[in-house]
Amino acid sequence: MKTSLDYISEMSKTPSGFIGIVSVIIIILCVSAIFIAIIINFSEANKNKTKKDKKSIVKTGSMFLFFLFFYILIKLNIGTIEISNLLFRIFLIVIGLIIIVLGCFVNILGRLKLRKNWANQIKIYDNQTLVTNGVYNIVRHPLYASLIWMFYGGCLVYLNYAAFFANTFIFIPFMYYRAKQEEKLLREEFKNYKDYQLKVGMFFPKIR
Repeated sequence: MKTSLDYISEMSKTPSGFIGIVSVIIIILCVSAIFIAIIINFSEANKNKTKKDKKSIVKTGSMFLFFLFFYILIKLNIGTIEISNLLFRIFLIVIGLIIIVLGCFVNILGRLKLRKNWANQIKIYDNQTLVTNGVYNIVRHPLYASLIWMFYGGCLVYLNYAAFFANTFIFIPFMYYRAKQEEKLLREEFKNYKDYQLKVGMFFPKIR
């Protein structure tokens, strides 16, 4: 009976099998890093008095549910496209992996910048500060943007059009709804937030 190591050994003997193994390792590392960062966020969440708050259906739990839905689409090959050209296939996988790693990097940097300003629900703390430097100078919502990018990267790695449509027509609208809720409070709290909105894109960098 073949073990998991035997199966991996056989896969690694072919170019497509090897790139498949590398893809899985990179994706697992990136997803694990973000899950660990989220746990740290919860543990470091600002315990100071909340000045303003607003409940939203879009929070960590609902984002995790979408992640499971996305994973099921990939796992069950729902919407998978077959490409016979191996070089083109590998090219798309490499591009997808680069996007995933970039998204993970931006997500972690965004969380490090935000630190105690982070909240699962929409909140403005008494000691809230407006973060506009670092990755926040690239996009206004790097935590949401990076997840959107990573999902698109996953669509390329696994060539799945159903996952692409799910990210485009379900996840992005949900993230937009949450971001607009946050920005309403931020505009009320910080006078310079409108200028920041004009300069920096929401989920994708603005061409200046």
